[in-house]
Amino acid sequence: MDLEYMDYDVVIVGAGPSGLSAACRLKQMNADISVVVLEKGSEVGAHILSGAILEPTALNELFPDWKDQGAPASTPVSKDSLYFLTKNKAIKIPSFFAPKTMSNKGNFVISLGNLCRWLAEQAENLGVEIFSGFPAASVLYADNGAIAGVVTGDMGVDAKNEKKASYTPGMELRGKYTLFSEGCRGHLGKEIIEKFSLDDACDPQHYGLGIKELWSIPPDIHQPGLVLHSAGWPLNESGSTGGGFLYHADNNQIVVGLITDLSYTNPFVSPYDEFQRYKHHPLISKHLKGGKRISYGAKALAKGGLQSQPKMTFPGGILIGDNAGTLNNAKIKGIHCAMKSGMVAAETIATAIQTNKKHTDPLGFSETYKDSWAYKELEMQRNFGPAQHKWGNMLGSIYAFIDINVFNGKLPWTLRDPKADHSKLNTASKSKPLDYKRPDSIISFDKLSSVFLSNTNHEGNQPNHLVLKDEDLPISYNLPVFDEPAQRYCPAGVYEILTNNDGSKKFQINSQNCIHCKTCDIKDPSQNINWVTPEGGGPNYPNM
Repeated sequence: MDLEYMDYDVVIVGAGPSGLSAACRLKQMNADISVVVLEKGSEVGAHILSGAILEPTALNELFPDWKDQGAPASTPVSKDSLYFLTKNKAIKIPSFFAPKTMSNKGNFVISLGNLCRWLAEQAENLGVEIFSGFPAASVLYADNGAIAGVVTGDMGVDAKNEKKASYTPGMELRGKYTLFSEGCRGHLGKEIIEKFSLDDACDPQHYGLGIKELWSIPPDIHQPGLVLHSAGWPLNESGSTGGGFLYHADNNQIVVGLITDLSYTNPFVSPYDEFQRYKHHPLISKHLKGGKRISYGAKALAKGGLQSQPKMTFPGGILIGDNAGTLNNAKIKGIHCAMKSGMVAAETIATAIQTNKKHTDPLGFSETYKDSWAYKELEMQRNFGPAQHKWGNMLGSIYAFIDINVFNGKLPWTLRDPKADHSKLNTASKSKPLDYKRPDSIISFDKLSSVFLSNTNHEGNQPNHLVLKDEDLPISYNLPVFDEPAQRYCPAGVYEILTNNDGSKKFQINSQNCIHCKTCDIKDPSQNINWVTPEGGGPNYPNM
């Protein structure tokens, strides 16, 4: 059956900062270019989660008068501190000894979801069409093999893949160019990278899992713009790397979170429980006492840097933002670089359309991107992530200080990290089980109550969007070899090992709990889990 279709000059998949920035810039360059943005969330911002601290570099370029236009960035960083934590102590690191990229002078504590909602308003005012609640389910290919757009998912299909009375087929969104801004580990981006061998010349991508909560706290302890970052405990006790953050936002709210690098080796590590431990540290808990937790979420982030960045162009389109790994790991920031990648893509495409260049090759993007400040930032900090993985937070940070502060990222070598995160797990028999304390329901909480605060929901009678390539493998291999780490690395309780009446084991997938963090797709040691877009649903984050 031929599907209905709509034609556009540019199709953009994902209403995150890179996709919306690209949409706005396209219309600024040429108001006659037709642009559509597809967003899988129920509204723009529903699936957006980040720390978040905004470096306004790209926003200044895109909308120089953003303050006058009411952009939701009104809490400047007032105080910025970095700590190394032991179990009970916090050692403040003098700013002189911290990598200069960690400085947040001139930045703003924001909600990225709210910023994206504002960017969507600007895009629509410029004439961009935005379709929320319509996930891009598959890639549309032209006869010559180039990308020709995307196809939205069918609606009204039950768990047995049979059509319900409410069945509505997907629609083709055809474009001269397609920008993929799905965020970290985008499922279409993953397909495109493999199809066009875009990662042949780079290291595997490396990831972290960021878990975040939003709290309302008493006015007398609220310090708008206070920013804390930390390394060390609790992750160093399990041999993991990463770091924590706590930011005082506006309206008597704070955000607190922990990023666990998914390169960890102990299969008994639970990033969720590490985060619960983190909140009990005296440095952190004093900001939470008397407060109330109001939202929870988690998201993977691509932090491999330039060494892991795939070729971003391919016939018919460009990968932008976290889909291409534009996060500046040394700054713990990705918003400004994601926005800039989208703006460069838009400028390249607008020029190509105006000059009638062949749409199969966005000419000039790679060169223009390499000349941008975003690329130069990533080049300067290219060794930060590999150093952390190679030597741990303490020694890795000492190296980063020398590399970035003393030599300005100009040392004549590039560290490599060629082993994929999923392949780094040791076997359970060679690993130490970890004892995580029960949550106290005051500072720390169980997974299910957390998922409830994420407003996550998927209709029960729809195809499972967590697809196993081999349904037997979790029990036949992952369980005996790794004690099936899915039951611990998932921050939403999606995966469980149950015992049947006869004593045999069963791998259960609670897909309704899924908060779309993509950790399972990344960390499964057998790469047996493929995350695809569900019919709808997922988290609904307010102010995250």
